[in-house]
Amino acid sequence: MRNRWSYSVLALSAVVAFSAQAGVRHYVAELDNSQWQLTRNSPLQCELQHQIPRYGRVHFVSDAGKQLDLKMQMDMRQLPDSYGVAAVQSLAPRWWPGEQGYAIGDMRLYKQFNSELPKQLAWTVLSELEKGRYPTFFYQDWYNERDQVAIGLSAANFKASYDTFMSCVNNLLKFSFEDIAYSVLNYESGGDELTNGSKRKLAQIGQYLQADKDLQLVLIDAYTDSYGSHSVNQKLSEQRAAKIREFFIAMGIDADRIRSEGHGESRHVAANDNSLERRKNRRVVIQLSKPLDVAL
Repeated sequence: MRNRWSYSVLALSAVVAFSAQAGVRHYVAELDNSQWQLTRNSPLQCELQHQIPRYGRVHFVSDAGKQLDLKMQMDMRQLPDSYGVAAVQSLAPRWWPGEQGYAIGDMRLYKQFNSELPKQLAWTVLSELEKGRYPTFFYQDWYNERDQVAIGLSAANFKASYDTFMSCVNNLLKFSFEDIAYSVLNYESGGDELTNGSKRKLAQIGQYLQADKDLQLVLIDAYTDSYGSHSVNQKLSEQRAAKIREFFIAMGIDADRIRSEGHGESRHVAANDNSLERRKNRRVVIQLSKPLDVAL
């Protein structure tokens, strides 16, 4: 803790007068070349990117899911050659005379890896940019002990792209691939009518399929309980699987990506001694798969 505190004090001193220090190498976009771009805009992912001349870029990414997540990654042209901590400060632009800088957090530096900010601090950085301030990252140069490096995010030309980014974030799906990659839907007795909860789940899966073009295959396996004859149950399971398949095709999903099969009363997951157990067996299992490199 003592070393970390000493480092933060050193960085804060640099904030006050970084422009007058020959030992601080400062990288930041100027007014005429500050660019913010929305590089991904879909119901699955939103990405806001900013170029830092002669240094690299940062990008803020928010993904579909139950939680409103956000991370900021700093892609460096030259990766760190040692472990360390960068002090994150909020600076006023130079045309705001008299405004002081202040600390907003720390970013860990990992040897030979790009650095990343977690959710809370990433949102804080965006809020500082929205106020017109310049979030700046200070760390000790790992090759020159005389130098400190300062990487500034410019608020110039930020707000319009930020507004578009936030519109994208507000339209993200409230569920992720992991939430629906393996789904079990259940049926009412004696037909192909899903329960109300399963209908809602099926609608979510359909929404995801429309948005994610990387999905390789949709597997639909339908089952029944053991009530009734074997042949009737087999036909009923095939009817249930076909109906789910037709639902996805009607939503615009390529039929070649869908495989469906009815298994009748085989592969029970519960006994058939009462209505509750039989309900568990009246089911359709939907599995989604992606190519391995995309899934990773």
